[in-house]
Amino acid sequence: MSIRFTEDDWARMKETYGKWWNQTLDRPIIKATLQKEVHGQGDIPLLSQATCHRLDISPEDVIERINAELEQQEYLGDAFPMINFDVFGPGIVAAFLGARLDNSSGNVWFHPTGDMELKDMHYEFQENNVWFCRIKDIYYAAAKKWKGNVLMGMPDLGGVMDILATLRGSENLLYDLYDEPDEVKRVSREIQNIWLRYYQEFADILMQTGPGFTDWTGLFCSEPSYVVQCDFSYMISPDMFREFVAEDLTQLCTHLPRTLYHLDGKGELPHLPQLLQIQQLDAVQWCPGDGAPRPMEWMDVYGQIRQSGKNMHILGDETDFRAIAGEVGAKGLYFNAGLRPYSQQQSMMQLLSEFQAIE
Repeated sequence: MSIRFTEDDWARMKETYGKWWNQTLDRPIIKATLQKEVHGQGDIPLLSQATCHRLDISPEDVIERINAELEQQEYLGDAFPMINFDVFGPGIVAAFLGARLDNSSGNVWFHPTGDMELKDMHYEFQENNVWFCRIKDIYYAAAKKWKGNVLMGMPDLGGVMDILATLRGSENLLYDLYDEPDEVKRVSREIQNIWLRYYQEFADILMQTGPGFTDWTGLFCSEPSYVVQCDFSYMISPDMFREFVAEDLTQLCTHLPRTLYHLDGKGELPHLPQLLQIQQLDAVQWCPGDGAPRPMEWMDVYGQIRQSGKNMHILGDETDFRAIAGEVGAKGLYFNAGLRPYSQQQSMMQLLSEFQAIE
């Protein structure tokens, strides 16, 4: 059995997503992947945040286990076969720089290995870091197996200030903004330069071995792209965002051909006007957060983003998507329905038909 996706399918993805990024697609992007149950895979677990520490499993066996899942998938609308590399946790660059990866809870968290004063924090690209090498080894095994027919996602590298907050501690970093602002800027820019180096190292492999780029959002792009973020900004004012985040974020959006911002929680909403002023930023993903009203209850936020002319990644379920599309218009929206059981094929086909996302 083989993965049901062809070169013609990839050509269609490149054309469709290219038009979406360029804002010339007259419909939304909608992805729906159907999954049959997979049986008889022995002792090899599926790669996940709960199992990413299993360095005893060869990269080849990791890929064979994933391949068993992909062979049982059907790709509807704008969906395609991919590996989501958020399985190594959110903000993996912190681990590249020495933080401890802890997945004992089943989810990955990163912890600094010791207390360090901000003035003593100096970082360099770590070519032999165990997690960096592990991801590269899996990339190479995937390229050998699939020969470019499966898109390997970029790891969740994390936001630059989020990485610094992990290494320094969020509370300490909040005090540092007042006590040592110049040192904060020095270390954050040091981390950003290293971040770009890690991104490029992965991008060099992906450009040689696959059809393009994606990340944990599932958006496809035929040129380097990424979902940028600063979850730390939830705790700071717009003035501090302007001083410590906006310039570096703009540089990232300038360096990468295509970017989407992950706006996470109501504490980040005061920064939205500044974000929308970044011309190089292509799209925004609004994430209300746990315990907040569902996505469709935030029409004012979507209205602001729509007025700015940027595309949007819509979270929530089909009800949220339909409501938001009906209010602000469907063009320029992206909705990832995720991995669904085959029993939901009819409802997914109905959604795709409503928005002309069926070829």
